[in-house]
Amino acid sequence: MTRMTTGEVMAKSLIANGVDTVFGIPGAHMYDFNDAIAREAESIRFIHTRHEQGAGYMAYGYAKSTGRVGAYTVVPGPGLLNSGAALCTAYGANAPVMCLTGNIMSHLIGQGRGQLHELPDHLGTLKGLTKWAERINHPTEAGAVMGEGFKQMLSGRQRPVGIEAPWDVFGMAADVDMPEAAQPIAAPRPDPEAVEKAAALIREASNPMIMLGSGAIGAEAEVAELARLLQAPVTAHRSGKGVLTDDDPLALLPPAAWHYWQTCDLLIGIGSRLELQYFRWRWMPEGLKVVRVDIDPTEMVRLKPDVGLVTDSAAGVRALIDELKRLPERASREAELGKLKEDAVEALSSVQPQEGYLRVIRDVLPRDGFFVEEVSQVGFTARMCFPVYAARQYVTCGYQDNLGFGFNTALGVKVGNPDKAVVSVSGDGGFMFGVQELATAKQFNIAVVAIVFNNSAYGNVRRDQQTVYGNRLLGADLENPDFVALAQSFGVMAMKADSPEDLRGKLAEALQANEPVVIEVSIPRGSDTSPWPFIHPAPLA
Repeated sequence: MTRMTTGEVMAKSLIANGVDTVFGIPGAHMYDFNDAIAREAESIRFIHTRHEQGAGYMAYGYAKSTGRVGAYTVVPGPGLLNSGAALCTAYGANAPVMCLTGNIMSHLIGQGRGQLHELPDHLGTLKGLTKWAERINHPTEAGAVMGEGFKQMLSGRQRPVGIEAPWDVFGMAADVDMPEAAQPIAAPRPDPEAVEKAAALIREASNPMIMLGSGAIGAEAEVAELARLLQAPVTAHRSGKGVLTDDDPLALLPPAAWHYWQTCDLLIGIGSRLELQYFRWRWMPEGLKVVRVDIDPTEMVRLKPDVGLVTDSAAGVRALIDELKRLPERASREAELGKLKEDAVEALSSVQPQEGYLRVIRDVLPRDGFFVEEVSQVGFTARMCFPVYAARQYVTCGYQDNLGFGFNTALGVKVGNPDKAVVSVSGDGGFMFGVQELATAKQFNIAVVAIVFNNSAYGNVRRDQQTVYGNRLLGADLENPDFVALAQSFGVMAMKADSPEDLRGKLAEALQANEPVVIEVSIPRGSDTSPWPFIHPAPLA
C-alpha cells in the first residue's frame, strides 16, 4: 500500500484508466486535486479554459470524437452549474464524460450555513445531470469510487458520470492500494429467440430500411454487411452519420430516405432512438414492422418494437447476419437509390445560402476531417445535406440542441484529434456563447477553423415570430461585434468571406495555417431559406 491523498488517488486513477487530458479551471475547493494533477504533468496535460462551460464542452468534444473518456474539473456550486449544459449534452449524445468537482467542508454539508459555493443538495444536483454520481468521503474510498465511476460510464449505454469530494477530503491522506483500470460490464449476448424472430421479419420484408444512431458506432463492418445482404438503404439523422460512409450506394441522407420511407415495410433501428422516423417524419407506412438493436433495455420500453435485441450493436447485427446466411441473394437497388439521391440533392439546392456554403466546406474539408455543427441555419441544414465518410466525424449535440455548444466542443475535438482538420460552423448568436474560448485556442494553439455565419439574428426564432406570431419580434435581432476584429484582438487569425467561392479559398488557406482561425460570413438578416420542410417533411400526396 502507498500513502496518498484523495486528490493523488484520483489523479492516479485517471492515468490508470487512460485519461491523458483534463480540461478545467482551478479553484480553492479543488486545490489539492489540482496540485495532484500538476504533479502528474508528464502523464496528464491540463488545458484551462475561460469559462466552466467551455471545460465541459471541450471534454465532450474530446470524448464524442475519439470514443475515449473526456475529463474535466470545476469548482462546486456555480462551477458545476456553469458546466451543466455540457453535461446535458454528453447525456443526450451518449458520450463518456467524467466531471470531477468538489463540495464544501465535509462537516458543513447539509447545514445550509451559506458556505462558499454551497448548494442545497450538491450531490443530488450532480446526479440529476449524469448517469451516475457519488461522493468520496475519505481517501480510502477514492480508488473504489473512481473505479466505479469509470465502470458505470463505460458500461452499457455510455453517458457522463460525476464524482465530488468535500474541500477538506481532497488533501486528506491514508494508506491505499494503487488504482487499477476499471473493467466495464460485458454487454448482454443476443437472445437466440429474439434473433430468430427478427430474422423472420427481415425475410418477409420487401423494402427494409436501416436507421443508425450513435449506438451503431463500432459496428461499421456489420452494418455494411447487413445492408448489402438485404439491399436495404441506410440513413442517419445526426450521431449515426458516417457509420456507413455517405458515398456508399446504399447510404441515403434523410431527405432521400424520406421518399423511400413511403413504401418501407420494415425499420431496423441500430443504436438509435428512431427520432427521425417517430419525431421528425411523424408518418408511418401502413403495416410497418420495427426491429431494434440497442444496448439500453429501457429503449425497448420507451418505443416498443415488434422485436428487440438488447445487446451491443456489433454483436446483435452479427447474430442477425448469421441467422440470415441462407437468405436468397437480393437484386441490387443501386440505381433506384441513386435516383433518390439525385432528386434529394436537387431539392436541397433550394435551401440557400446554406446549402451552397456547406457544399464548399465539404469540398475543402479533407475526407478524414471533423465537422462540428451548431444550432443555427447552417447547422440544421447540414443534418440534411452534409455527407460524412466515417463514424464520429460529424459532431452534434444530440437531442439537447443547445445553442452555443459548437465552437467550444470543436476545441475538444481538435485536442483529441490533433492531426485532423476540424471545422466548426456557428451562427452569430451561438458563437457568442463561447467566444471567450478564443483565448484558450490561442494559448494552446488549438487549430480549429471557426466559420461564423452572421445573420444578425437568432434566425429560427425570428422566422417563427414572423410566420407564426404576426411578425411581433421579441429578442430576435442581434447587434454584433466585428468578428474579424474581435478574433484579431485575441491574437487569432481572422478573415471575411462574402460568397461560397470566396469561402472556398479562405477555408483552404485557414486549414493550411494550422492555427486557430475565424472566418466571418455575412448573411443578410432574414434571407436564409428555411430548412424545416426537409427536417419535418409533410406527408407526400
